Amino acid sequence: MRTNRFRTTALAATALVAALSLTACGGDDEAMGTKPAGSATGTPAPAPTSTDDKAQPETPEAGKPETQTVPAEGKHAGGNGNGSNQSKKTEAAPKGGSSKAIPTCTPKNSRVKVSSVSRPINHLLLTVTNTGSTKCSAYYAPFLRFDDAQAVYPILEESKPQAVVTLSPGEEAYAGIALQGEPGEDEPVVSENLGVIMVDQNNQSKGEFTLKLPADTATDSRGFVTYWQSDVENALMF
Repeated sequence: MRTNRFRTTALAATALVAALSLTACGGDDEAMGTKPAGSATGTPAPAPTSTDDKAQPETPEAGKPETQTVPAEGKHAGGNGNGSNQSKKTEAAPKGGSSKAIPTCTPKNSRVKVSSVSRPINHLLLTVTNTGSTKCSAYYAPFLRFDDAQAVYPILEESKPQAVVTLSPGEEAYAGIALQGEPGEDEPVVSENLGVIMVDQNNQSKGEFTLKLPADTATDSRGFVTYWQSDVENALMF
């Protein structure tokens, strides 16, 4: 009995010594910062990063578009936004009117007549007809001279149309002539002949018609002539 008790005590002492030995070894490993190979609780060290890897540009993640930088002007190159630096070329209108302006109606390509009208009173009607083979324009207003008058008859600016009257061959344009103002304002002057001067887009003379006036045509200082109009009603409404 005593022998078995000594054997049991010896075996227990041996097992205790072995356990203490293993514990001491583990403590030494932890103190040195290492773990036994195959340890389930060890954390793998991060992979070293080389300087070459840092120099490479980042690759966008799959499924995400690359981000483009918008220029400071606020629009991509070639855009039409307010920030675009594309230049715009603006051509100035040629001085003295366009070189492609339609020719003026003149004594060479048209004729003019003057006629009396019943309404309104103290009015005459001028009619210009395109007798040529191409278009012509009745620009501005006719310059009128009664007999040998030195001054051009007044032009009524209120009658200016929205566009120049252009005539195809055979077409007509009209201008109204108010002969007198209110009765008694000044003494009317009787005239026999009328000079009708046609002007171009620059308001320069391009030829004169000489017409015979209706009998007893009298004018005073309150009279005027309208711009050329496309219809009779507009010419005589003033």
